[in-house]
Parts: sequence; structure tokens; C-alpha cells
Amino acid sequence: MLAAGFWRRSLDEFKRLSGVALRLEAIDTAKNPRYLASFSDPETLSLCKIMSDSDIGGFSTSHLDYHASTAHSPSHARFHGTISTDLPPNNPEIQRTGYAGWRTKDRGATIFGRGVWDVDPYAYCALRVRSDGRNYNVNVQTESIVPSDLHQHRLYARRPGEWETVLIPWGEFVRTNHGVVVQPQAEMLRQRVRSVGISLTDRIPGPFELCIARIWATNGLGPDDERGFGDEDGLDFVQPGESKTSKETPRHGKML
Repeated sequence: MLAAGFWRRSLDEFKRLSGVALRLEAIDTAKNPRYLASFSDPETLSLCKIMSDSDIGGFSTSHLDYHASTAHSPSHARFHGTISTDLPPNNPEIQRTGYAGWRTKDRGATIFGRGVWDVDPYAYCALRVRSDGRNYNVNVQTESIVPSDLHQHRLYARRPGEWETVLIPWGEFVRTNHGVVVQPQAEMLRQRVRSVGISLTDRIPGPFELCIARIWATNGLGPDDERGFGDEDGLDFVQPGESKTSKETPRHGKML
């Protein structure tokens, strides 16, 4: 007998696909954002998997905590811990440590097949974050021929310690495997995204902290994105193509 969660996921996917059809988004630019990770309540943490080199005997720590919204911050997950490059003393096969990360868990199956995200109708991956200024990577895993492949992009935060929205063009993610850029490069299979997440691999010993309110696919930032997410004035967003004289420069990422 199929579990209740299977039918619930199937119904949610049917509603989404029906909405896409009614809005003609299959033949037009998608207008509504596609949320990939949104930390709106404590239960959302159960949809994520936490990782660090402690899984192989290292000494880095990694935590993901929920924080409710306040007058100055949206509800968010706090990704924090400590990076250590110490090697496990009794395992000579481990030659490199010093990383931590988290990702969304694989989505369950539905009557439409394995649960994946189709972000092909969207131009950008958007993240609402408050960074400590360290060099984090945004990771996207798809149904690749090589299961261990990741598409990665550096998370360029311009205002450490403050909430900001970062836009990364999907086409600028780089295919990697175990942190090494893979050749030849292959375009991301955007129709079959399995998970998204963030990692810290700069191998600089010490504490880290990155707050994440949400991650979503979008074709630009609308009025709802410009209000109520920790900004004092809502003017730190830029629509693609807007003049620098009206708002700040878009926070697009760069290649690794």
C-alpha cells in the first residue's frame, strides 16, 4: 500500500503543473518564483541534510538551526560550526579535511516520477542570506550521468553581517566532482534538479556562520521580494536590466 506522503506529494505536484498550464508558463516566461528551500518554520530543517568532514573522521563541525522572524530578520536557518584541518590520527587514507555543508534531501517519488525541480523556465538562482564574509559555494545536484557531480558557484556576499539577496544566473554554475572542475564542461540539466545546498571548503580553521532565509528560482525580483525580508528600505534589490542610478548594481555571481 502506498504511503500517505506519496499521494500528498503527487497532489501537490498536480496542483503545481495545473497552475503552470493555466498560466501558460510552458510557452511563456515563468512569472511565479519556484521555491527550492524556504525556512519558514522549524519543520523545514527536517528536509535538509548536514555534512562535514566529521563523517570521515575529521574534526570540523556543522549545524543548522532554525530562527524565527524578528523586526529585523526573516525566519531563517543558521548554518554554523567550526572548520578544522586536523587529520584523523588513525586513518592514514584521509589526506584532506576542512569542509562543512548542508543540502536539501532528495524529494520523494510521485505518480509523475521521481521528485525533482524544473528550473529551466527561470534565469536565476536567488538566495536571501546574511553572510560572515567567508567563501561559501552554492551547490546544485541534478540527475547527472555521474551521480557525484555537482554544479557549483561561489556565493558572493557584498555586505557581510547584513541581509541581502544574491542572484546567480543558472548558466554560470560550473560542473565539479569532489571539488575539482570537470572537463569537458556540460550544461546543467535544469529540468531535473535533485537538491540545492551550500558548502564551505576554504579550509580556513575557525568558526563560521551563514544565515539563509530561502533559495528560489526566479526571472527577476518582484515587489514581494523587496519587502519584509530584513531590509530597512527595500532598496538593495535590482531588477535585471535596471539602471545603476536607480538602485545598486545587481548582485550577480561570478565564475569560480
